[in-house]
This record gives sequence, structure tokens and C-alpha cells, in this order.
Amino acid sequence: MTHRVINFYAGPAGLPLPALQRAQDELLDFAGTGMSVMEVSHRSKEYEAVHNEAIALTKELLNIPSNFKVLLLQGGAHLSFGMIPLNLLRNGRKADYIVTGNWAEKAYKEAKLVGGDNVRLAGSSKDLKFARLPKAEELNIGQDSGFVHFTSNNTVEGTQWKEFPKTDKPYVCDMSSDIMWRPFDVSNFGLIYAGAQKNLGPSGVTVTIIREDFLEMCEAQDLPSYLRYKIHAEKDSLYNTPPTFGIYLLRNVLAYNKSIGGLSAIEANNQQKASLLYGCIDKHPGFYKGFVTEKADRSVMNVDFFMPTEELTATFVTETKKAGMVGLKGYRDIGGIRVSTYNAVSVKDVETLVDFMEEFVRKNG
Repeated sequence: MTHRVINFYAGPAGLPLPALQRAQDELLDFAGTGMSVMEVSHRSKEYEAVHNEAIALTKELLNIPSNFKVLLLQGGAHLSFGMIPLNLLRNGRKADYIVTGNWAEKAYKEAKLVGGDNVRLAGSSKDLKFARLPKAEELNIGQDSGFVHFTSNNTVEGTQWKEFPKTDKPYVCDMSSDIMWRPFDVSNFGLIYAGAQKNLGPSGVTVTIIREDFLEMCEAQDLPSYLRYKIHAEKDSLYNTPPTFGIYLLRNVLAYNKSIGGLSAIEANNQQKASLLYGCIDKHPGFYKGFVTEKADRSVMNVDFFMPTEELTATFVTETKKAGMVGLKGYRDIGGIRVSTYNAVSVKDVETLVDFMEEFVRKNG
């Protein structure tokens, strides 16, 4: 029997077992071709069917309006940090960035390299070590802003926008670590981008959702071809050889998500996992201390907490690994413990961890 651990890594993260088993079953003979999908031409009808299904399932699961394009790109959030200002901040356009964590700050710095003073800091919680999100009254969004950029979930710090920032400006959002954790209204967004490696599939695929009016703003004829959103939209994300196996696995994950009831069912599981985990932390405030200072800002995807000593933290990581749970060591800049409970993590997985945490307190508290 195959040995499987409970995977709490922050990314690349675990994938639903049925999606992996489907890939296993088809690995040597995909769609009757006598080849793996990794060996099939990206121009073939067999691969084209997978490609189109991945896009269609993205649209269906997120209920994406007809005036949006779904692009399957590469380069992760890092490439998107640059592509967005290169394409959208033309002709003196301005944008406001909300900086709420490690990745949001990277996005802002990259945009400043391109847009200079036209890229403005609308708000930040850096002085609070990103332990909470900025409050509405702390944001300064200009009336001349073309869009407001924010990061919906902060993977490192464990904060998450349950209600998106209040503004009448279009959103541009990095949803790499919480896309499809719940249903939401896509229509308020000009552009959404998400590396697949946390909730959607393996690393190497970046799902980008762009509204047609934003696509029309991309008049960047002086950019290298790959950096132009318009070219990818015109070529249906087949301008160059796409990451075919990654897109195939993305399709498998999305098909599985649909089969279990879509995003409403996924949200119910995620809320239950968060309730179990935060319930245990709050039950033992003298032993487990959360990093996030405002309960309303707590992430459903990434949970950071500390224990009384570094020695106990190291013991916790070692003993959970022996118990078949991996990926719990905190991010290097913060320390402590980080539990990433992305969609593929089951309620049972979190129950197993919480049982361990309760026993760990009993032994060491």
C-alpha cells in the first residue's frame, strides 16, 4: 500500500488524492494515445480538450462573467508582479497598492520599479509586523486610481481578507494562496492571478482572470511578446508551449472540486477546519499563541502560532513528522508553527493534528 503523509506544507502543497490517482491511471496511456499527456503535442486534439476543460471548469466553479478571459500562464506571482504594471500602467495611469505581508510587499516593490510615483502605497500594516490587516479608515485610495492591488491571503503571516477592501475602484488581486476556498463575486475585479501550487494544482501554472476592459488597456506593443496579456488572450494561452502536465493536473483538481459540490462544499470544509484549529489554539492561550492579533483577520488557509519555547517548537515539528504530519515548521522570518490547510487538506487531517496538539499540551503544558 502506498505510504501517504498528512501534508501541511505552504506550497507546493498537497493535491486531492482522486486527482492524483486519475493521473496515475492515465500516466502511460492518456486518452488512448499510447503516450503520457507529457508527451502529447500541445497542438493535438487530445491535449486541446484538456486545456479547454481546465478553462471551462475555472469559469464554472468561480461563476466568472462572460466579459472575462481565463489565461493559463507561467512564471507564478513573481512574473505577474511585473506583467501587471507593464501592461496596465500606461499613459500615466495610477494604481494604489495595499501592503499586508511578505508577498504583497514584493508586488508593490516590483510595481514601483515600473510605475514609479504612479504606484502609491494605499495602506500597510508593516509597522505591526503584518499581524493584522489595515482597517478601512487607514486606507488612502486616490480618486484617480486605475485599480487597487491587494493580496487576498497572506501565506507567511496568516491574515486573510474575508471582506475585500472598501473602494469603488476595480480590484487587482494576488489570490495565489486562497483562490477557490469559497465562492465570491468576480465582477468587481479587473484582474486576478494565482499560482496553482496551493489550491489548484502543481507549481508551474499561473491562472490569470482578466476583465475585457482591462485587457483593452494592455496596449504594450513595446513589450516582449510573452509579457503581453493580449497575445495570450488572442492565442487562448497557446502562444507558446504551455505547462501541459500542470494544466492536466489543474483540470483533474477542478473536475474533482466540481464532483464534491463545488466551492460551497469546499467553503464548508474550510470553515470547519479553521474552527477546529483556532478552537484548539484559543482553548490553550497560555501554551499556543496566535501570530494574528485580530480574530477577524485570521486566515482560513494558513494558521501561524507560537509555543512557550523554541525547544518545544522543535519537538513539536519532530514529533508531528514521526506521527505522519509534515510541513509544520513556521516561515523563517516568523518562526513558530504554520499550518497550511488548503482545500486538499481534509477535516479528518485537521482533527488528527488537533488531537496531537491537545496531547502535546497535556504532556508539556
